Amino acid sequence: MARAAIRGAHFYVGQAEKELGEAIEAYGPQKKIGFPNTAYYLPLILALTGIEVKTLADAQRALEVAKSFLPPIPEERLWLPYLGPALDAGVATLIAQEILEALKYLRGEEPKGIWLGFTDDAILRTQGIKLVDGRMPGFAACVGALPTVEEAVELARALQERNILVFMASHTRGISMAEQLAEAGIEMNWDTFLVPYGKDTSAAVHALNFAARAAMTFGGIKPGDFEAARKILLYNKERVHAFVLALGADFDPGEKDGQLLTDEKYATAAGAINFGFPVIADVPIPQILPRGICTYEHVVSGIPRDQLVPKACEVRGLKIKVSKIPIPVPYGAGFEGERVRKENLYVEFGGKSSQAFELLLARPMAEVEDGKVELIGPDIDQVQEGGAMPLGVIVEVAGRNLKPDFEPVLERRIHHFISCINGVMHIGQRDIPWIRISKEAFQKGFRLKHYGTVLVAKFKEDFGAIVDKVQVTLITDPEEVEKRLREAREVYRQRDERVMGMTDEDVDIFYSCTLCQSYAPNHVCVVTPERLGLCGAYTWLDCAASHEMDPRGPNQPIKKGEVIDPVLGQWKGVNEFVRQASRGNVERVSMYSILQDPQTSCGCFECIVAVLPEANGVMIVNREYLGETPIGMTFSTMAGQIGGGVQMPGFLGIGKLYITSKKFISAEGGIKRVVWMPKELLEEIRPRLERRLAEMGEQDFINKIATEAEAQTIEDLLAHLERVKHPALEMEPLV
Repeated sequence: MARAAIRGAHFYVGQAEKELGEAIEAYGPQKKIGFPNTAYYLPLILALTGIEVKTLADAQRALEVAKSFLPPIPEERLWLPYLGPALDAGVATLIAQEILEALKYLRGEEPKGIWLGFTDDAILRTQGIKLVDGRMPGFAACVGALPTVEEAVELARALQERNILVFMASHTRGISMAEQLAEAGIEMNWDTFLVPYGKDTSAAVHALNFAARAAMTFGGIKPGDFEAARKILLYNKERVHAFVLALGADFDPGEKDGQLLTDEKYATAAGAINFGFPVIADVPIPQILPRGICTYEHVVSGIPRDQLVPKACEVRGLKIKVSKIPIPVPYGAGFEGERVRKENLYVEFGGKSSQAFELLLARPMAEVEDGKVELIGPDIDQVQEGGAMPLGVIVEVAGRNLKPDFEPVLERRIHHFISCINGVMHIGQRDIPWIRISKEAFQKGFRLKHYGTVLVAKFKEDFGAIVDKVQVTLITDPEEVEKRLREAREVYRQRDERVMGMTDEDVDIFYSCTLCQSYAPNHVCVVTPERLGLCGAYTWLDCAASHEMDPRGPNQPIKKGEVIDPVLGQWKGVNEFVRQASRGNVERVSMYSILQDPQTSCGCFECIVAVLPEANGVMIVNREYLGETPIGMTFSTMAGQIGGGVQMPGFLGIGKLYITSKKFISAEGGIKRVVWMPKELLEEIRPRLERRLAEMGEQDFINKIATEAEAQTIEDLLAHLERVKHPALEMEPLV
C-alpha cells in the first residue's frame, strides 16, 4: 500500500511539473492562477505550506515544497515501516493535485455537465452553519463507483438519511458514482447533500481544501508555517468528521500483483489520512488498523456494501441517530434541498396554484389526542396527476413546559421537517407555503396521512422536552381551507404585534449561542430580542425554546445585571458570561457598537458590516454577493480576516434581520450610517427597511443608499453621497 501511494505521489508531482511548465511557457510565470470566489488562493497549499499562490511562479514554489516531501519509491521486496513516508507522499500528492485542478481553470476547462468543481467561499459558509448546528454531522468523500446503479443509489440514500454530505470524485474502470446517480435521475447539488466534484481522481482534492478552509474560516487558524499546518490538520481530526469511501476495484486480483486500486487512489487516500480521515473500502485492499493519525483505524477494507456507511461512522467515531418514521419514502436532511420539477410533479399545494397555510397552536393537555392525524377533504389519490389542491395544515401541541411564545418557533420547524421527506418539496411558511409531491413519492405510496405522521414524529423527537402530545389536522376541502385560513391570519397578526413590540429593555435575560464553538472555540453569540444570532437562524425566542428543551445546551440564559453603558449596550452580567464562555479571550462586548468591543464572529454570518472612514459611514455586504466593494475587498476576503472568534473593531458579522433593528449599531447612529450595500440585499430587506424608515420619518433615506450600480470604489461612493446629500456626511466623525 505504501509503495503504491508513493508511486502515485511521484506520478502526480511529475504531472504537475509537466503541466505547470507548459503553462509557464504559454503564459509566463506572472500569469495569475486560482480558483473562483475564494480569499484563500489555492486553499490546501495555503493551509499546508503558508504559500499564497497567486501566480504560476508561486505555484512553482509550492511544487518545490511538494518535491521536498517526496520519499523515494521503496524497493519491491524490502519490507520496512513505510507509514511516515506514505503520509509525506500524501501531502506531496495533495499539493500537486491542487495545482493540476487550478490549471484546468487557467486553461478554461471549467467543470461541465454534472460536475461542480471547486467549492467557493460563499457555499462553504452556507454549508458551515449546517456543520456547526449538527444538521450535517460530517462528510463522506466517495472515490470510484459501485458495481450497479441501484447500489450507487442505495449508498447515496444511506448517507443522505444520516444527513452526511457526499463529495464524489474519480471513477472505477471509467464509471463514476456521480454518473451512476445521474443515470438514475437523482438530483445532485449542495442542497441535496450530493456534490459531484469531477471524474479525475485529482478532483478529490476539493473535498480536502473544503476541510482545510473550515479550519481557517471557522477555527480562526492563520496559515503560515508547518506549526499552523499541524493545527489545521489536528482541527480536522478533532472537529471535521469526515471519511473516505473507496468504491470498487480498478484491477482484477490476478492483475498488478494483486493490487486492486490505482497508485493515484492510494496516494490520495494517504493525503486524506493526514487530516485524520480514515478510508473504508468495499474491496479487500490492505488494512492499517492501529490508531494513530486517525482517531481509530486508518484503513478498513472488505466491508459489505450494505454495511459501508455504518462501518464508516463507527471508524470515524460518528454517533448518528437515524429517524425511522413509518412512511414509504426515505427521510433525512440530505433530501431537504430537493426540487420537484414540473415533469416530475404529481400534485402541488399553494404557490400560484391554490391556497395553503400552516399553523401551529399550543393547547391544553386535555384538548390534544396524541398521534392523531385527521384529513378533512379528499386525499391526493383523488386528484389528476399534475394537478393542484388547497391545503391547510394545523398542528396542535401540548406540553407541561410549553409556552405560547414558542408557537412561532415550533411552527417554523414545519418547513424543515417536511423538506426532509424524499420526493416532497416545501418552500415558505404561514400562509405562503408552496408544496410539491413527486410522482415517484406518490407511486411508492406517499399520502397526506404520511405528511401528518412526519410532523407528529419529528415534533416529539426534536422537541420532546417541551412537547408531550401532538395531533395534526390536514384540510383539502376548499371551503374549510378558506374558513381556517381567515382564523390563521388573525393568529399571525396577534403574534407579530407581540413579538415586534419586544425590546431589549423588556427582558432581564439575554441568551448565549455557542453552537459554533465546535468550530470556533472562542466565539460567543449574545442573542437579544432586538439582535438575533449572526447566522440569521436563532432569535431570542428560538434560544429561549432551545434552553427549555436542553438546559445544558448551547443556549444559556445570561442575566444582564448592572448596566455599564446603555449606549454601547454593555452589562456586567453579559461581560462576565462572555469572558467565561470565551475562555478569557474576550473581556467585554458591546451589543450596539461596531467600534468599541464589538461582538465576535465565527464565520457563519449572513452579512458583514464594515466601517468606511472616508464616507463617515458603514457598508453592508451579504454572503451571496461576489463582487467588489468600496472598501477594496470582497466578502470572502473580509470574512477571512474577521472570523474565528476574534473582536475586530470596525467590522461586524450580523444576521440580515438585525439591519432593520432599532439597535443596529445604535451607538454609532444606527441605520443612517449605512452608505452602501449590494442591490440584491437592498431589495431583499426593502419591505422591512421601508417600515423602519417610516417609523423614523426618513422615508427617502432608502434612495440615498448606494449599491454596486452607483459605486464600486470609494471615490465613486463619495461622489454619490455628495450628490444625494447622505446624512452620514453631516454626522459626528466615526473615527
